[in-house]
This record gives sequence, C-alpha cells and structure tokens, in this order.
Amino acid sequence: MKLSPLALTLALLPAGQLLADTFERDQALKLPDVLISANRQVEARNDSSAANTVFTREDIDRLQPDSVTDLLRRVPGVQVSQTGGRGSLPGVYIRGTQSAQSLVLVDGQRIGSSTSGDSNLQHINIEQVERVEVLRGSRSVIYGSDAIGGVIQIFTRRGSEQGLQPRLHTGFGSNQTWEHSLGLSGGDERTRFNLGASLDDSAGINRTHQSHPSDGDHDEYRNQSFSLSLSHALGDDVEIGANVLDNRGKSEFDSPFASVQQQPYSNFDVSSVSSYVDARVNDLWKTRIDFGHSENREEPLDKLSDERTVFNTYRDSVTWQNDLTLNERNSLLLGGDWYEDRINSSTAYDEDSRWNRAAFIQHRFQADSFSTELGLRHDDNQQFGSQNTWSGTFTLPLNPDNEMLLTYSEGFRAPTFNDLYYPDFSNPDLKPETSKSYELQWRSQLTESSRLEASLYRTDLEDAIIFGSNSRPENVASARINGFEAALKQELFGWQSNLGVAIIDPRDRDTGHTLARRARRTLSLDLDRQFDRLGLGASWQAVSSSYDDLNNQQPLGGYALLGLRSSWELNREIRLQLKVDNLLDKGYSRALYSYQGSQYGYREEGRAWMFGVTWTPEI
Repeated sequence: MKLSPLALTLALLPAGQLLADTFERDQALKLPDVLISANRQVEARNDSSAANTVFTREDIDRLQPDSVTDLLRRVPGVQVSQTGGRGSLPGVYIRGTQSAQSLVLVDGQRIGSSTSGDSNLQHINIEQVERVEVLRGSRSVIYGSDAIGGVIQIFTRRGSEQGLQPRLHTGFGSNQTWEHSLGLSGGDERTRFNLGASLDDSAGINRTHQSHPSDGDHDEYRNQSFSLSLSHALGDDVEIGANVLDNRGKSEFDSPFASVQQQPYSNFDVSSVSSYVDARVNDLWKTRIDFGHSENREEPLDKLSDERTVFNTYRDSVTWQNDLTLNERNSLLLGGDWYEDRINSSTAYDEDSRWNRAAFIQHRFQADSFSTELGLRHDDNQQFGSQNTWSGTFTLPLNPDNEMLLTYSEGFRAPTFNDLYYPDFSNPDLKPETSKSYELQWRSQLTESSRLEASLYRTDLEDAIIFGSNSRPENVASARINGFEAALKQELFGWQSNLGVAIIDPRDRDTGHTLARRARRTLSLDLDRQFDRLGLGASWQAVSSSYDDLNNQQPLGGYALLGLRSSWELNREIRLQLKVDNLLDKGYSRALYSYQGSQYGYREEGRAWMFGVTWTPEI
C-alpha cells in the first residue's frame, strides 16, 4: 500500500506528537489512517486506544451511500433502526446502547436535541460531508455526557488543492428521487475554503401498512443543505478558521397512533457553526480554542389542522484544549469545556436553560515494551450536579504486527429537558445514567494487504431512565451488554474487501429480556474493484431477528440486503455512477407500530436505483 507524504510523516511520529504542517487538520481529513475524534487531535489510527472506523470522502464516493445512516450500517457493532425510508427518524445503537447514549458531533459541535435527545442524523446531507469517524466504546473522559456507547463525528467538506476546483452533481432514481449539489473549493498557501449547497427531493414511500386512510399516501422528503469551511494561517504556528453546516427542509410521516385522521409533516432545521484558533506555542505545547453554536429546530404540523407546535433547542459552547509533549515518553492532554442549552418551545417547561462546565486531563506514557493512557474528567451541571469519570488503557505490543489493548472506561448521560421538565410526564429528581465498560482489543497486520481489528467487551449500565407505570421517567433500570466485534480489511486479486461482524448479548438485568431493537448478530461486507476507468462494487448486509419491545413480546424478523454499484470515468472531468440497493427486493422492517390493537412493521424501501453524474471541470 502506497502512503501519501502526510500519512508517511504521521506513521513516523511518536505517539501523541502532532504535525507541524500548516492546515494540519484539513490535510488529515483526507487520510484513512489518521484519527481526530478520539482525543480531539490528529493522531495515527494505530496510536489511538479507541476502537474506531473511518470513512473518508473517497470512501463515500466509492460506496455511494444515500445518507450518513447508510454509512453507519457498515460499522461493526453499530445498528440502525428506522421508521420507514429516507428521512425517517433513526435509532442508532452503538454496542447495544440507546441512541441518546451516544454522542454525535459536527466539526466538534454537539448537534443533539436537548429536549428529545435525538441527533437527527437522517437530515445531514451526505454531499456536504468530508469524513465520518465512529468511536465504539465510552469516551466520556474527553466529551462528558452522552458518550456511553461511543462517538460519531461528521466533518464538513474541505478544500485541499491550490487554485479553484468547482464540482457539480445531479442524480435521479426510484420514488421520483432527485439529488442536486454544487460546490467550489480552493485556496493558496495561506487560505483554504470550501463552499457547497445541495437539494434532495423524493416522493418517498408509504411508510405504514394498516393505518388511517389519510396515511395511505407517499411520504415526501425534501432537504436543502449548505456548508462552508474557511481556514487561514496567520503564520507558521497560528491558524484560524470557521465551519458552517445547515440542513433544513420538510419531512412527511404517518401517524397510526393518533385517535383521529391526520396528514402530519415536520419542518426541520439542523445546523451548526464553529470557529477556532489553533496555535503552536513552542515545540512542546500546542493549544486550541473552539467556539460553537448549534440549533435543532422542529415544527410539527398537520395538513388537516391549524394547530402549531414548536420544539427548538439551541446550544453555545467553548472548548479549550492543550496538548503538551513533556518528553519522549510522556505527553499530557488537558483542557476545559463549557456549554449552555436553551429551549424555545410552544410547550411550557419548568426550566428552559442549563449550563455544563468541565475540566479534563489525560496522560500518556510510552515505554519500550508497553504504553499506558489514564484520564479523568469532572463535570459540573446546573441540574444534576457533579460527575467524575475515569478511563485507562494498557497497550502491550506482542510483536511489530500485533498488539493487545486492555481498557476500562466510565460514562454517563445527563437527563434531557423532556425527562426533567416536560409537563405531567417528567421527573426533576432524575440522576444521570452511568456506565462501566471493560474491553480487550486485538489489532493485527496479518499480511501487507490484510488487517484485522477485534474487540471483546462488556458494558454495565446503572440508573437507566425508563418510563414507569405512572408515565413518568425513573432511574430504575440496569442493563448488561456483552459483545464481540471484528473488522477485516483485505485486498485480494485486485478486489478490496471490508468485512464487519458483531455478536452482542444486550440484556435487562432485572428481567433477563433482550433490549429492544438490538439484533444479536450483524454482518456487513463491501467488495470493490477498479478496472482502469470502470469501478464495480457490491454490499451485503445481514441482521438477525430482534424484539421491538422491552418485554420481548413483539418479534422483528431478521433480513439480508444485497446492493450493487458501479462508476465510469468518461474523462478527467466527468464520472457516471449507478447503484441498485436491495437488489432482491426484500421486504423487511426495522421497527413496529400499533394500529387498532395490532402490531405492524414500518415499510422500508424495496428495490431502488439511483443514477448520477458528477462534473469536476478543470480551471
């Protein structure tokens, strides 16, 4: 495998040492063998203690996913449960934990709703994404609340080449789906930028089977997205920049739970703005300050009613991090976080704002025959008070191609505003959910073209929040999740394969029941090969059966999906793409709903195709 100059430089650096190049992070975002999210700094993937998966823009173009959640289904240990086709609300379960127990970031900023806890990943347009990093396992020492199951970080598109590089993409497919996007990136020795906009429009599918007659139509989805990234080097050691991502539109859905007929839809807006100052003070000290603002706005409406509701949440944040290289063997990461959540809602909450402030420190030691990582974080929250979390990793290299990592980590999740203050259905005395995780990793470079990463783990959850018999949330549940996952990357006869498998046993410790919507076995396989200008690929995803409810009375059948894709480079400027998802037209459901006392599965798209043209003219 041929390494780029930046990747080669990274490979030669000691663990934890940062690059001195200008636009360090922008360059790293293009590379598959580096990681940023684990410690908020650029490091080689092999140096990180976190089990991780990385998708670069090159991967996204090759795999041709229609959404971020489509990418996440390929990650071992990650399951996605949606409620009916494109634009529907997903549940994302990392290592068997709930959606709200995993943290979602865009360019370092939290985008989750502080009322519902949902991150609305279904609305992040994939055309505006440069890179997706998925960390499996708790990272609460670095990020605080919500990072029990793991962290998903999305980076917006970046400019990389000097000069100007325009791009234009248009596509058409099943269910009257259109995709349009355009962008312009460029820069010089001191300044880089990327500007992009996209519009996705689909007639959608009818998401339900049996339901009110008013639910019998197709559920339309429309998404308008805009992104901007700008970075400028003030000198050799100081860089400033800003990133913007805005996704807004309309999503129709069905409402079989309603007592009367409805034609519901929602106007949504998921956005984030961030700016930063990144400076190298000297050879031993690098500091970075991030300022952020994110909004998660939703306006549920009904075509058959004039009633209007609003659920808008806003978050402002500041993070200051310092990376210190004490000597050849010791490095230190320390800093502080502050953020404030605010609500503007048509529903009156007893409290409509709260702040959280935190300090964290993490030490790394590199000996000749082993290495260690030890971290501590203290959070102080206006509602739930103080919380301390610890983590530690011991790494033992067995030989130059194999190493074992043993990790202990703690995590917690703060209750949402809905949990604490929603009128008549809340509990202001709730405590944070907490977790303790134990993990054994094995990383092996089997051959020059084959790499295996495997993890065996256990997570214990305490004070889990569930709704009791009085329809109010309570800290009464506990859970135990045992799991195994493995990722195998192999190149054979010109074919590149990526195999991910996971086996989990997620149980409620009080009842012994399997946690809802968690399949015990999942498999994902991607095969790709480039024949000069022609690219061919296939995907196979298999998910075993599960239950839709905590009492394990409502089974969900397993399923397997086959997809094919191809691309053809007509010349240096024009590329054609064609893909077919669910080639065998498999009928399946990822979630159930109730209508007139009976259970039915939400519909998912059957066989679906998409044809696209991308034009990148040279200027």
